[in-house]
Amino acid sequence: MLYDHVSELEFELEDYDLEQRERDTSSGFTRATTIVSLHGDGETGRGEDVTYDNDAHEALNGSVGDFPITGEYTLDEFSGQVSEIDLFHGTEPDQSIFHNYRQWAFESAALDLALKQSNTNLADCLGRTYDPVRFVVSTRLEDPPTGDIVLDWLDRNPELEFKLDPTSEWTTEVIERLAATDAVRTLDLKGQYHGTTVDQPADPELYKRIIDGFPEALIEDPEINEETRPLFEDEKARVTWDYPIRGVETVENLPWEPKWLNIKPSRFGSVQSLFDTIDYCREHDIQMFGGGQFELDVGREHIHAVASLFYPNAPNDVAPKAYNDPDPGGELPSSPLAPPTVSQGLSWQ
Repeated sequence: MLYDHVSELEFELEDYDLEQRERDTSSGFTRATTIVSLHGDGETGRGEDVTYDNDAHEALNGSVGDFPITGEYTLDEFSGQVSEIDLFHGTEPDQSIFHNYRQWAFESAALDLALKQSNTNLADCLGRTYDPVRFVVSTRLEDPPTGDIVLDWLDRNPELEFKLDPTSEWTTEVIERLAATDAVRTLDLKGQYHGTTVDQPADPELYKRIIDGFPEALIEDPEINEETRPLFEDEKARVTWDYPIRGVETVENLPWEPKWLNIKPSRFGSVQSLFDTIDYCREHDIQMFGGGQFELDVGREHIHAVASLFYPNAPNDVAPKAYNDPDPGGELPSSPLAPPTVSQGLSWQ
């Protein structure tokens, strides 16, 4: 099992600090994250809290020194310690998944530190190799949707591939225009999101247009109900799931046994839950691809590292963070991303 390779890694944690990052994004909102830096034995391990609540980051960054985490640990012991700490100081975050995001920031930083203190990297520790990472560009269309943004990207780089978020405003003409590019690999229906700014309620007519218009693309997170289930009876093999996936149990609770899953490490909270789920997918012939959370710093490297080790050739939604800028300029990295020639810890650059 994958977790067995890292659970007993030993490390010393002498101090920690927190640093907030902030940047405007191509999706029209200001993204804030917090970098968690754990220090010990001359090394620093880093993780990134991707909670979608800027006020929660302000509160976290005012709490340096509040968490009892210094000491000597194995990674598994540290995971147990962090899981018992109230990382939100008695307040309940807007979404329960934010608990996982914050725990992942501390656990990924601890894994990074433990690997560095052992003078190794994740690939060597797992007995695997880093491979080039294929990525797709995730974007939303204009309002009203035309598809111009995708065509503009393709004018800039004809080799780009895309993950798009359909909405009920997508017309047949827009779908045909996008399908003609042969560059759309995943359509995220956002049907599993509720109470967020990206909710897309179940729309059987939209679902039918997407299924028919992109017969080869993966379809992510549909809402399955009496009206929509019949649409997917012959399409189950290309349905992939993202938002519900937080561990093995959540995979087993899906409407049917999946063929594809979107793996976002921060959703799992713990290193063990992430690795156990990857083990489960490999044992059950479930294909995986990586997903991102608008990471602003080291968190993006971490999802590149995991994708590189386990699903490098999949349509990974892990484009380098420059692609999320409101007005990306200069020469952007092309897919696939070359693996690092020298690597230590959990970093991949």
